[in-house]
Amino acid sequence: MTESYQVKLDGFEGPLDLLLHLINRYEIDIYDIPVSKITEQYMNYVHAMQELELNMASEYLVMAASLLAIKSQMLLPTIPGDEELTENEEEDPRDELMNRLIEYKRYKEAAEDLKQKELDANRIYTRPEMDLFEYAEKQGVTEGEASVYDMIAAMGNILKRKKTEKPKDATIKRDEVSIRVRMDDILKQVDIKEGLRFSELFAEHSKPQVVVTFIAILELMKNKEVTCVQENHLEDLIVFKMEETP
Repeated sequence: MTESYQVKLDGFEGPLDLLLHLINRYEIDIYDIPVSKITEQYMNYVHAMQELELNMASEYLVMAASLLAIKSQMLLPTIPGDEELTENEEEDPRDELMNRLIEYKRYKEAAEDLKQKELDANRIYTRPEMDLFEYAEKQGVTEGEASVYDMIAAMGNILKRKKTEKPKDATIKRDEVSIRVRMDDILKQVDIKEGLRFSELFAEHSKPQVVVTFIAILELMKNKEVTCVQENHLEDLIVFKMEETP
């Protein structure tokens, strides 16, 4: 497999979104960002995306460089006797990033509010009321639907675990893997076992198999054939088959 796969998700607009995701996930105070921790977690995602050969926009790498620069700047010792800094207080190297995140968060929340209003407006019908409870049950759980970041984090853990595992044999062979065939195979597995663990789909040890399996899951989610759910942070993802809409 030589072509990179471009990961795109509605509502995802770049590295600031990833930083907000990390801040929310690890319950970080946006006004007092621990740069060392946030940089480590951000780089974990970047390395996982590179390992999976996913096509990343350049702004992700620019943000990574900015975080490393801020981290380095905060490790520098303060210069004693600088009267100008004493009077005006030393400038915090995190301020620019914090202000960008706060502004971005406001715009994102405003956009979500507008989207919700649009959804509410679309729910206005002239037909009589209907009991949709039974239909909602058939559709399955959507409250904890996993984001692409949750999936990449889960993939990072799987890749780390496979690096520590010993290969079954020393025979070197080329794996020819079809994404379409893998998609069909995943659908069969989900049909057999409702609520299949994400990690169970990665029994194969070879990197081509791992990468193609991940891409196949993304394609199935895009086609609304399966959905990934995570009930609590840091727990394994669960893959469900989505019911066909009547």
